[in-house]
Amino acid sequence: MKSTTRRVATFLGMMLIALLACQPTFAADKPFTFGLLMVGPANDKGWSQAHFDAAREIEKNVPGTQMIYIDKVNPADRPGITVPTLVDDLVAKGAKLIIGNSDDMKDGMQEAALMHPDIYFVHISGDGALKGEASKNLSNLMGRMEYGKMMAGFVAALTTKTGKIGDLGPLINAETRRLSSSTYLGARYAWTHILKKPLKDLHYKVSWIGFWFNIPGVTSDPTLVMRNFIDSGYDVIVSGIDTTEALIVAGQKRKEGATVWAVPYDYKGACNEAPEACLGVPYFNWYPGYKDIITSAMNGKFSQQFLWLGPDWKDINNAETSAIGFQNGAALSAEHARALADFQQGLADGSIHLFTGPLNFQDGSVFLKTGESATDTQIWNLPQLLEGMEGASK
Repeated sequence: MKSTTRRVATFLGMMLIALLACQPTFAADKPFTFGLLMVGPANDKGWSQAHFDAAREIEKNVPGTQMIYIDKVNPADRPGITVPTLVDDLVAKGAKLIIGNSDDMKDGMQEAALMHPDIYFVHISGDGALKGEASKNLSNLMGRMEYGKMMAGFVAALTTKTGKIGDLGPLINAETRRLSSSTYLGARYAWTHILKKPLKDLHYKVSWIGFWFNIPGVTSDPTLVMRNFIDSGYDVIVSGIDTTEALIVAGQKRKEGATVWAVPYDYKGACNEAPEACLGVPYFNWYPGYKDIITSAMNGKFSQQFLWLGPDWKDINNAETSAIGFQNGAALSAEHARALADFQQGLADGSIHLFTGPLNFQDGSVFLKTGESATDTQIWNLPQLLEGMEGASK
């Protein structure tokens, strides 16, 4: 009997060792490889670099991870190349999870997810998972940049001397409409509540270039759009494109003696391009979202999600926890920085809620009745710009 017991114990011990040996490990000799597809160059000091830097932080801080990437995934830089083709290449190189960082990749990411049901996919800024239109192995991730854009509009309105704020927009879709509208609402609040000036004296204009960044011969040249803004009396320009032309031109104009400022976009370090002209930058921090999704996948717990992550209001510039931040620029006055801090606190505690009626759409139709607050769905799917804004809605 004792001999049988020993044999059973030995067998169970061997089975336990075998089971432990079969558990997935992601040590340096067998990393969890994730792929990153970026619409622009990895060093654009804007949208794509914010993603690239976050992925590098994942490699540093999440043991067992390794990134592989392909940048400049757009029709100009890679004509005729499809997202599924690039995904095939990443999968062949060992990627177990693939991130596509542009709204323009929506169809390609969905197609690739269906082709590779054993690979995890994350589409940035889309909403297929929210609408039930995405393959079950595809999630969506986006930051609540509406708050960052409200801050951008707020400092723009406090700073302008002419009352004319320009918005350098990319292409027109629900995302860009809601972000430009958020900028306008932040500017309107500062203009009427802080400066106590009549709303009729605030002029806000959006000029769209046609894509997320300049493609010669395809889009409007953002440098020329910027110069036209400034020549027309717009002295603060808030950028919505992926790259830093707005700030660069503003810096050049200041050196020529013009009193102008800009607010770049996307990337925490963007102000470094022309600090003397920079009021600040609303930026994405993709690290918290990436970490959540990648560690879940590593642990076999990936599930389809629609993540729309906001600031950590305890510290909006906390690199570990805040998906949205705002970095004050050197050109922002101390007085306006204090006002911005109060504005941020109001957004945090809910005492300031800018998507509240009465608000009309650009065509005069009612968006929100007096006292009515917009739902997340209404904000996400904003069909027009708001009344008081100049520029195309469609």
